[in-house]
Amino acid sequence: MNESMDRILMKLRIAVDNRQQGSEAIMGVSNGDEYVAVGESPSPERRNHARKVSVLPLVFLIFYEVSGGPFGVEDTVKAAGPLLSLVGFLVFPLIWSVPEALITAEMGTMFPENSGYVVWVSSALGDYWGFQQGWMKWLSGVIDNALYPVLFLDYLKSGIPALGNGVPRVVATWGLTFVLTYLNYRGLTIVGWVAVFLGIFSLLPFVFMGLLAIPDLKPSRWYVANVDDIDWNLYLNTLFWNLNYWDSISTLAGEVENPKKTLPKALFYALILVVLGYFLPLLVGTGAVPLNRELWTDGYFSDIAMIVGGVWLRWWLQAAAAMSNMGMFVAEMSSDSFQLLGMAERAMLPEFFNKRSRYGTPLIGILFSASGVILLSWLSFQEIVAAENFLYCFGMILEFIAFVVLRIKQPNAPRPYKIPGGTAGMIIMCIPPTILICVVLAFSSFKVMVISLVATAIGLVLQPCLKFLEKKRWMKFSVSSELPDLDNEDNIQPLVH
Repeated sequence: MNESMDRILMKLRIAVDNRQQGSEAIMGVSNGDEYVAVGESPSPERRNHARKVSVLPLVFLIFYEVSGGPFGVEDTVKAAGPLLSLVGFLVFPLIWSVPEALITAEMGTMFPENSGYVVWVSSALGDYWGFQQGWMKWLSGVIDNALYPVLFLDYLKSGIPALGNGVPRVVATWGLTFVLTYLNYRGLTIVGWVAVFLGIFSLLPFVFMGLLAIPDLKPSRWYVANVDDIDWNLYLNTLFWNLNYWDSISTLAGEVENPKKTLPKALFYALILVVLGYFLPLLVGTGAVPLNRELWTDGYFSDIAMIVGGVWLRWWLQAAAAMSNMGMFVAEMSSDSFQLLGMAERAMLPEFFNKRSRYGTPLIGILFSASGVILLSWLSFQEIVAAENFLYCFGMILEFIAFVVLRIKQPNAPRPYKIPGGTAGMIIMCIPPTILICVVLAFSSFKVMVISLVATAIGLVLQPCLKFLEKKRWMKFSVSSELPDLDNEDNIQPLVH
């Protein structure tokens, strides 16, 4: 009898342990160094698969979410000349990047979970608008990501002409998408350290170019401006595209080691890296060669490298540009896929989006994001940038509103990092970037506006459809028990890491 009782107690203890491990697995919480799936016991083969992301990889993940280096900034010189180009990459970060990074630091530490900006909007405005935020930001991210395999092949086609068009280009695009998607599948820690390597490799040729160009620099070239000949649409869209997406890292907050300290620190370092990574190469490029605005378009930095350092520097810079596109792809896909997982944890998407691979990565989210990239890869560069900016602008307006509303509705909620200045100061801080958003939207073409509005309308209908499926129990939705209750201010506590 005693032996029977002992066996029963032992089984109960095992069941409790397995249930605790399952709860941790749902949220991607590491058990020591080990990822434990629902109902599974730890195994030696799966050790270290769910390590949290530390500061240095997070800095470079943010760097690639936002920038990836100065590749693609050349159009600002073509659009407005050297002076406004240089001023733009100093002033624009103050108007846009700094407020967005500060808001991300405060809200990301307030809600350190993988739904990121989605849960900010849900907490402030309700689940309906939270879903719209998730739809628009995920779609803009996927549209943005469709650009990088295309740009990667554009840098290679000069050496391999077959990649310029036709079947070889399609096969190469799909093959590259598959390889980079597999990196995301293998784990965020791997992606983070790949981003570190690619970031250093991508920036080093500009360091050498700057040193070699010192004797040829002529400061008078930096002051050239012609206010009567400015393409404001190209200028603003290029600046905006190269300096946004600071909030994307919030969808990885649930995978960050000690996010309340790590996230603000990483955002600060990444902001410095991004601004210097744009400004210094532009300073060198515009000062080292005579100005011809028509030549300043995508890839012109490789021509400057040829003039300054010769063939070896040009090849290095072209390789760096190609690698940079890889880094931006894997960073963007990480955010997009973890966002879908986070929305499933909040019951905004069906429960199967919550499924993780053996490496702790969001399996269904990765597959959906990769499929979207392949479907959208036919768009042109200009259409991708404009459509992405349009959708992104709508999402940012919701974020600003949610940020201010939460300051008013929940002033005492725990905020491990809080922007000083009070509610009035926060409203004032949000005014300049909101005006900028309106200007960017005003310059959008009719075609891009129609496509973007149709995409937005799909989200407005999709959320009620999902709720109908949930009501009919045709799909399963569930909120993770590890997440705080958004309806109770006292329960909004940062997750323990």
